[in-house]
Amino acid sequence: MKEINLNGKSPDIAEENIKKLRQIFPDVFTEDKVDFEKLQQVLGNYVEDSNERYNFTWNGKGRALRLSQTPSLGTLRPCKEESKDWDTTQNLYIEGDNLEVLKLLQKSYHGKVKMIYIDPPYNTGKDFVYPDNFHDSLENYKKITGQVDSEGNRISTNTEASGRYHTDWLNMMYPRLRLARNLLTDDGVIFISIDDNEVDNLKKICNELFGE
Repeated sequence: MKEINLNGKSPDIAEENIKKLRQIFPDVFTEDKVDFEKLQQVLGNYVEDSNERYNFTWNGKGRALRLSQTPSLGTLRPCKEESKDWDTTQNLYIEGDNLEVLKLLQKSYHGKVKMIYIDPPYNTGKDFVYPDNFHDSLENYKKITGQVDSEGNRISTNTEASGRYHTDWLNMMYPRLRLARNLLTDDGVIFISIDDNEVDNLKKICNELFGE
């Protein structure tokens, strides 16, 4: 199999962003922390300081963003006995929680993928489940497959009766699309299958992450 540099560890995206910011604006750091007042002064007229501005938001969006920046606790392990033409194949098939896998691919495939196709849940109310505490991690994924977690939190289907019907779906999609965007080349494309239930919200997320 062609040598692929997958060391099983995902980058700390937040830390890398801080390093980039420090290189560009070293003077906005005070005791290794970002001084946002100084940063605003440096950015000048490019800062929007009005509290009343149009934006697409929902309950949990900030947490979803932080989730995309949290390093993965998972590890990629080769499975030669279940592989075909291991020494010569040019293909790579990965089984695992897609959020964790996307994080693990960041180092080796950042900006290198020309095309992505995804077929996410359509949010019909029956096609996927959420834990009530919305803790989305590899450990939680294992708990979901068992239908109940070790702390007794109820696993419930995402029904339209839930006040978080669209919010649940957005919190699931946002970190994954954000990480997928990082993998694309400058001229890369992403294709997404969806139906009428979430097509409007999907367009808004994609406009924010990929540009209109």
